[in-house]
Amino acid sequence: MRIHELTLEECRSALARLDFGRLACARDDQPYVVPVHFAYDGEGLYGLTTAGQKIDWMRSNPRVCLEVDERLRYDQWLSIVVLGRYEELSDSPAGEHARTRALELLQRREGWWQPASVSRPGREQRAPIFYRIHVAQMTGLRAEPDGVI
Repeated sequence: MRIHELTLEECRSALARLDFGRLACARDDQPYVVPVHFAYDGEGLYGLTTAGQKIDWMRSNPRVCLEVDERLRYDQWLSIVVLGRYEELSDSPAGEHARTRALELLQRREGWWQPASVSRPGREQRAPIFYRIHVAQMTGLRAEPDGVI
């Protein structure tokens, strides 16, 4: 197996194609990681969720990390790590354009709405929260079987 660094353009292309990753946030020196659906528009990552621990933590510390991967075989995979800043997309008229953009992008993805709308026993239904991750940095690796360049 050979491992190569992805170019910035390869990272962007993969993020545009993929739609599921793991979002990390931190508060009081404690990390927290959750699976998320997302959409990428070449500049930022968009998601939908409901109020809870990750939103509380990202509101208090907007610095986040998203890890996205794709595994085809044990020796054929890619992984991208995105460092960025959380921004909640407001319900106000000023936030309408950004929320519309997020909805437009997310609707292209299968199952994008489920984490924010599927009920869980013992938990009241919560209002959806759209958010954007402003990308500050991204890096990636790709593994290929030996003999493939």
